[in-house]
Amino acid sequence: MSEVLIPGYSLRQGSRLDRALLLKFVYRTYKEQFPNQDLSHLTQTVEQYFSPQAPLWWVEQLHPDGSISEPVGCLWLGNAIDQADGERTAHIFLLYVAPEHRKQGIGSALVLRGEEWALQRGDRKISLQVFMNNQPALNLYKKLGYQPQSLLMQKML
Repeated sequence: MSEVLIPGYSLRQGSRLDRALLLKFVYRTYKEQFPNQDLSHLTQTVEQYFSPQAPLWWVEQLHPDGSISEPVGCLWLGNAIDQADGERTAHIFLLYVAPEHRKQGIGSALVLRGEEWALQRGDRKISLQVFMNNQPALNLYKKLGYQPQSLLMQKML
């Protein structure tokens, strides 16, 4: 069953049958940020974290004739443990909106849906990871009230 997310777009819950489509969206996300990287490891990531406890939602465009497009956006959630206090927290594994559908409120609406899910199950926090070079995503999360909690540092060897 789907519902209107924002005018012109519907939201439907994903299922266990959506593993291949989820992997496609995960690849799209990382390919935008790292176009020259080998991303074959992402298959293992999806295999490891895609479970009944990790819900998935798809955004589909509603056409004037009543037809629905292939998904143009995705939200995949899961669980994390806040290492500072040991509390379970909802975690955004993936937020993706196809470039031609951005700047219309889809990403914000998806994040708010994720926050609703987290609140309904009793979480007091929601977390995510965003790359420092992804300024549009950083701007979105800041606008929605997200704040840095930690900084991942690395050094090439």
